[in-house]
Amino acid sequence: MKGTTYGFRQGLKDGIPIALGYFTVSVSLGITMQGVGLSPVQGGLMSLTNMTSAGQFAGMTLIASGSSYLLMAIMQLVINARYLLMSCALSQRLDPSLSLGKRMLLGLTVTDEIFGISIAAPGERLDPKYSLGAFCLACPGWTLGTVCGAVMGNILPQRVVSALSVALFGMLIAVFIPPTKKDPAVRIAVLCAMGLSVLFTYAPLLSGISSGARLMLLTVGISLGAALLVPVKEECSDAE
Repeated sequence: MKGTTYGFRQGLKDGIPIALGYFTVSVSLGITMQGVGLSPVQGGLMSLTNMTSAGQFAGMTLIASGSSYLLMAIMQLVINARYLLMSCALSQRLDPSLSLGKRMLLGLTVTDEIFGISIAAPGERLDPKYSLGAFCLACPGWTLGTVCGAVMGNILPQRVVSALSVALFGMLIAVFIPPTKKDPAVRIAVLCAMGLSVLFTYAPLLSGISSGARLMLLTVGISLGAALLVPVKEECSDAE
């Protein structure tokens, strides 16, 4: 493809560290899945078709609370909306002549990490084979880690399982701690989320709301409030 330098083989190479990281994190995810009653096969299928740690964690929370399919669909749409933006950004680097089928295939490979290496790949145009190569290793790593975690959850003592399941929460904390140090707006949003979560859990009138609906209300409400009160300023380019 004209203007590209990275292909499938380079994608496989760059996908190795992603696959290793995915395996480590998804083991904790699999242990958590086992805790809500999902079998290793069910957990593996979920990770194979939904490579999103935050989305899967929220899905497990909704499954455990007995939430409806509609609520689960809305929650997944809200949590994973960022992938729409990532896909739009990647589309700007694709060859205009690329077919719709190949564009849709590329969309299936979009995760936070694969997007990061794809958008930073050198060359004027992005070869979809590069992202596909990384995905071919990242997806099995995520899926196998989930299955291993679910199996370990059935074998290991309950105390060990409870200790290992904390690793997923540690990963989620590691995601938002760095931005809170750099951006006061993010720090305020996180503190508001913590305070409102406690309020919704213990307040007499609010505690009756299901955990799934509570999660969706807080996610949408705090995100909307932050967007309205502290919008991201768009910087004009030199050409403009």
